[in-house]
Amino acid sequence: MNTLAKRLGLSEDLQFYDVYSLDDPDLLQHIPRPAYALLVIIPLTDTWKEARQSEDSGMTDYTGYGDKEPVIWFKQTIGHACGSIGLVHCAINGRASKYILPGSTLEKIRHDALPLAMEDRAQMLYDSEAFEVAHQSVANMGDTVAPSNEEGDRLGQHFVAFVKSDDGHLWELEGSRKGPIDRGVVAEGEDVLSRGALDLGLGRIINEEINAGGQDLRFSCIALAPKTK
Repeated sequence: MNTLAKRLGLSEDLQFYDVYSLDDPDLLQHIPRPAYALLVIIPLTDTWKEARQSEDSGMTDYTGYGDKEPVIWFKQTIGHACGSIGLVHCAINGRASKYILPGSTLEKIRHDALPLAMEDRAQMLYDSEAFEVAHQSVANMGDTVAPSNEEGDRLGQHFVAFVKSDDGHLWELEGSRKGPIDRGVVAEGEDVLSRGALDLGLGRIINEEINAGGQDLRFSCIALAPKTK
């Protein structure tokens, strides 16, 4: 993800860090604070699937656009690119957006997305050759062999971004939902790894799974934060 962020045009003054624990200070001390966004992988368990369906049934399709939006959200129409789109959600929103390099792909994506409604915005990203090239250039990096499209579907995991917007709200951003979801206000001085933000976001989902007796805890999390000097 750090390689992809660099190729898309996010300053190297920010980077992603592995999150080894959500509550152990010793396992969190390597992450500089404040953390601006979390990019997480969540298993699509029966509990989370039912919660998503129930919540989505009460939502209408997103109609926001323009520079008054608290966050910029993309509906995903590109197959098997949820991780790259999650990275974009982390990078172009909140304080992280101040680290976008001039003339970069991220700057163009953010600029072009602002005036567009949901479907046109999704099409713009779909048609972005620069985004496709960057995504494909890192798709097979790493120590684990990338699964096939069919295997990826079977595994049933989703990338979700949690971002603190400039107005202090925690937003859940995932391209397969009906729009961005406001999870509530994060206290002043707290970031996305603070207890209050976790209780509104990732921690809430994990606790719901545990409380339902679920055994699938294939959760993974990285945090976007300032680079250690």
